[in-house]
Amino acid sequence: MTSFAPAVRNHRRTALALVLCGGLTVALAACGTEEDPDKGTNGVAKLSAAEIDKKARAAADAASAVRLSGTLVSKGGTYELDMKLNAEGGMGSVTSKKQSFALLRVEDELYLKAPAEFWTHEGSGGESETADAAAADKLGGKYVKVPEGDPSYRQLRGFTDKKVLLDGLLALHGTLNKGGRDTVAGQRTIQILGGKGEGGAFDVSLEKEPYPVRVARGGGGGTVSLADWGQAFPLEAPEEDDTVDYGGQLPKSSG
Repeated sequence: MTSFAPAVRNHRRTALALVLCGGLTVALAACGTEEDPDKGTNGVAKLSAAEIDKKARAAADAASAVRLSGTLVSKGGTYELDMKLNAEGGMGSVTSKKQSFALLRVEDELYLKAPAEFWTHEGSGGESETADAAAADKLGGKYVKVPEGDPSYRQLRGFTDKKVLLDGLLALHGTLNKGGRDTVAGQRTIQILGGKGEGGAFDVSLEKEPYPVRVARGGGGGTVSLADWGQAFPLEAPEEDDTVDYGGQLPKSSG
């Protein structure tokens, strides 16, 4: 009698080997196709926190323009910003708890535009200062040129100065650390932290140029988005008939 047992055993061994090899092939293929988180990025996430910070600042400085929008909180109050800035100046709006006004700066010429209510203030008895009525009517709704000698000139100019605003926003306090990855405005980002975040934080784009795209200031100092890097915008002095050169020091305002 002829025995078929060895053939059966050989067949089983072959089947088992195929299963094992197949499983190993699938495992190796899975390992080989594991997605690289830095694939298609600018590679800055591989750098140290200090190196990423340096590259982000350099990219921001080199950019010809930027748009800032968000909230700034300081001792002077809380401000909602929406500003476009370049090397020559800036334009946009600033909203405080009391008032909203537009700012426009072309080189050293700074203009403020606000409604008539902005130029009125309450007197000691709580009544409106009637002496301001004429000035308010004249200045309301017009671009008012802010004299360089006016006490408010420096503060208002700061809202229109790309370098001043970015240096302040991107200043992190404490030891620099890398935070997590995120997606901000459709862009993959890596976060840089001051300390564990108490010293501020900002997200750096991992796509194309490593621009800062979102800033969270330490101590509850507000959150600001940064966009439109390098996108030019028209920046011109207002029309003469839409401008008032008050001269000297501007009158007090409710803002």
